Amino acid sequence: MAAVSKVLSRRDLAFLLYEWLDVEKLTARERFADHSRETFDAFLDVSQRIAERDFAPHNRKNDLNEPTFDGSTVTIIPEVAKALKVFAESGLIAGTVDAAHGGLQLPLVVQRACFLWFQAANTGTSAYAMLTSANAHLLLAHGTGEQIERFVHPMLEGRFTGTMCLSEPQAGSSLSDVTTKAEKSGDAYKINGSKMWISGGDHELSENIVHLVLARVAGAPAGVKGLSLFIVPKKDLDTGERNGVTLAGLNHKMGYRGTTNTVLAFDDATGFLVGEEGRGLQYMFHMMNEARIGVGAGAVALGYTGYLHALDYAKERAQGRPVTGKDPSAPPVPIIQHPDVRRMLLASKSYVEGGLALVLYAAKLVDEPSEENDLLLDVLTPIVKAWPSQWCRLADDHAIQVHGGYGYTREYPVEQFYRDNRLNSIHEGTDGIQALDLLGRKVTMKGGAGLGLLLDRITATCQRNPELGAPIAAAADRLAATTAKLWATPETALVNATAYLDAAGHLVIAWIWLEQWLAAEGKEGDFYEGKRLAARYFITHELPRINPHLDLLDSGDTLLLDLQESWLG
Repeated sequence: MAAVSKVLSRRDLAFLLYEWLDVEKLTARERFADHSRETFDAFLDVSQRIAERDFAPHNRKNDLNEPTFDGSTVTIIPEVAKALKVFAESGLIAGTVDAAHGGLQLPLVVQRACFLWFQAANTGTSAYAMLTSANAHLLLAHGTGEQIERFVHPMLEGRFTGTMCLSEPQAGSSLSDVTTKAEKSGDAYKINGSKMWISGGDHELSENIVHLVLARVAGAPAGVKGLSLFIVPKKDLDTGERNGVTLAGLNHKMGYRGTTNTVLAFDDATGFLVGEEGRGLQYMFHMMNEARIGVGAGAVALGYTGYLHALDYAKERAQGRPVTGKDPSAPPVPIIQHPDVRRMLLASKSYVEGGLALVLYAAKLVDEPSEENDLLLDVLTPIVKAWPSQWCRLADDHAIQVHGGYGYTREYPVEQFYRDNRLNSIHEGTDGIQALDLLGRKVTMKGGAGLGLLLDRITATCQRNPELGAPIAAAADRLAATTAKLWATPETALVNATAYLDAAGHLVIAWIWLEQWLAAEGKEGDFYEGKRLAARYFITHELPRINPHLDLLDSGDTLLLDLQESWLG
């Protein structure tokens, strides 16, 4: 029997894809007609093999030997380029792309499952591929034929990489304050300004880097409506010379150290307009939303591998005796027999398997486009990004705790998983920004139709198992009532938006766990018993966490508005 992977669970992926989401039915759609379960499994097989063989072995080395900059060149350990070359040769970077552009036309849900292997094995190296893929998808949707030929095809072939250049030193996530300027120059524009926190912003891993840059054309209005989007390559495609894009420095992070994180200076860099002036942020949301779901998936992947490492350690590490054991001469038992270790492992299982199911559910909504599914995805996106970033990180926290003192040392990988995962609550919009997006936009758009649709789907699932569904249905009703109460006083509705995000996220995961319970119903074996137990745990132990959040929201509390800065010291 093959060894059980500590990177990710192939068995869980198979359950979610085939027994719950029934992705084989997608092959009835014309776009996926050339595929079958056999091809899906083949891509999952190759993903696991490459991830374990070419990505996982240098994960620690990536962390201990972060990129360096000598003033002219960025140096990265050679294993990164080798792994990315193998990844490109697999074709997965163009997994969901049209065959006309050399893509595989895989369903996004299958591609997402495949890419989770790479995110779990080595988040630093996989980030280059994730950003490149999202960059290419944006340009395929909004670029011209010439732009696709010149910039996208080389990215899909693995020759170019891509970035997204939004944040600036003075603006951070406040994109309305972007000051980078664009001035018309013939058929192109001259770009001047500075961008900060740009992942993958400079390196020698590819022939060129395709930067997607938000900038403001002279005379454009203030705020986000004045932003336009530009393609700014690192090197001129004709001459190969540097294109006015200078690496001003590398940022040194707590985790995610294998991905260069840069400050870029644009000095009369040549840029090419994407679409129309003034619609830059609209286009950029195509990449941002994909990246947000990718961040949520990455948080799941890191939490999942942390959980698997902790589970393996708890089975092997002998320490202490059962709580009922009185004989000090008796041999110590594996720590998995201790109730508190079991508590942490079961909680972690519920977080990572729940988060994984949510990510794949969201991906399948993309594969079955409809007005309802598109609306539901809009509502779920901030939850998909933020919930795993918090709770799957807690699984890594638990993994350290299960390892005890060893978990806090570099000799074991779980401390790196936690550091890497900590970033996911920040990049592509902090959890607080996701909370404002959810409560301030997504649940109110179209007269609350998106929230209504989500709650209808939750209620329908609850009706299939009234016993387990009752507390979930009650929580859904309460969230609906709380939402209405909050917006009865719009001036204070967003004060405690983060509490709303936490409550909505836990409700959604409870629903997702009931869906898994139903998919496992009547099936025998340890795997299915584990699914049913985790579902019951989350619904009975975790779902009640939302009540204090809803109590706070219902109270109309304005403490955070009333707070004066001087009171903090």
